[in-house]
Amino acid sequence: MEYWERIKALREDRDITQKELAEFLNIAQNTYSQYENGKRDVPIAVLIKLCRYYQVSADYILGLAEKK
Repeated sequence: MEYWERIKALREDRDITQKELAEFLNIAQNTYSQYENGKRDVPIAVLIKLCRYYQVSADYILGLAEKK
């Protein structure tokens, strides 16, 4: 599973919209959509925020570990 698929799955598991998450990250919804579609790389600062938000490791999001 690619990392963009993981961030999408994490969001969907929590019934959060892209808009809601983009607002939390202080980015445009379109930008976040591009992260989930693999069209744009997730910056490290955003990755850190996502890890904290979902309470998972960066290794999990990046697909280096299966354990959250």
